[in-house]
Amino acid sequence: MSHSLPTPPSERPRAFGPLGSSAVTASLDGLPALILGGAQFNHQYNEDPFHLPVKDIILQCFDSGICAIDTSAYYGPSEILIGNVLAEPDVRTKYPRDSYFLLTKAGRVSESEFDFSPEGIARSVGRSLDRLHTDYLDVVYAHDVEFVHLPDTLAGIGQLFALKDRGVIRNVGISGYPLPVLVALARLVRDRLGRTIDIVLSYSNFTLQNRRLKPAVRDLHVAGVRYVLNGSPLSMSLLRSQPPHAFHPASDELKRRVSAAAAITAEHNIELADIAMRYALRHWSGTTVVGWSSLFEVDRGIQAYWDSQNPDLAAQDDAVIEKIYAVLGHSVDEVWASGLQSNFDFVN
Repeated sequence: MSHSLPTPPSERPRAFGPLGSSAVTASLDGLPALILGGAQFNHQYNEDPFHLPVKDIILQCFDSGICAIDTSAYYGPSEILIGNVLAEPDVRTKYPRDSYFLLTKAGRVSESEFDFSPEGIARSVGRSLDRLHTDYLDVVYAHDVEFVHLPDTLAGIGQLFALKDRGVIRNVGISGYPLPVLVALARLVRDRLGRTIDIVLSYSNFTLQNRRLKPAVRDLHVAGVRYVLNGSPLSMSLLRSQPPHAFHPASDELKRRVSAAAAITAEHNIELADIAMRYALRHWSGTTVVGWSSLFEVDRGIQAYWDSQNPDLAAQDDAVIEKIYAVLGHSVDEVWASGLQSNFDFVN
């Protein structure tokens, strides 16, 4: 599967890089190497997302060849903010709907409320279409599936396939954190519904600290999944010099070790987030979903992509990463609990 690449900052603006002016296809083969994540346009990450430069961020991404946006009905005002930008006449003229991908999610309603009923899923998709000002969605994921007993997600996922058959959705996906649960659900959908999941999004599972996603890709492909996306290569802002967000579910020990790793990168005049981003982009061959809250962060993320392709910088990074792994110790590949224990029993 080929990926369009973001254009280097020195070459902007140039729309869609290798995609040229061609419309993107329904197959997802044209997904860019980077996708703009919409979780940042939410109160969880930003105190006032309505004051973020959402239009400038989206246009800077599109101008750079990052022709895809990932969001969710669960991400507060994210869909509304994105949809309002995409509906503006100047944006519509420059970037018609068939020139970019829209990926969103359904099923998770709030922190502790989930609705995977067919009616709930249909309602959520309809609301997303309205908010995003579009008549079709390139991907809809069943969102955070580990929080519902897996067989109870099947009716809602079946509704997503029904909407796909009608052309409202072009690809059906599942998203969540625990990889064994995602693999088990992909198999369950194949065995119970006679359909195969098109795409899986897992977050915080291919990072400098946790590399479990790569070996799980084979199991997902065997279950019929064609596309596997890596979300949050900085592990929900854990891998940075600043303290993680208060909501972050990592153990205190992992947070302490990451702080020690940040001290090591500081000794080398390197920001932990920069080396962690380069590592994830260098070693992940598929598409990566990254959230940005400012134009500075967009530029920094695109630069990290191109820096990750630099073999000389890779050699320098590897020497520092060796020291980071020594500090992380047994916390390398550590995961945290997420979802229902009954799902892990189901997997077993």
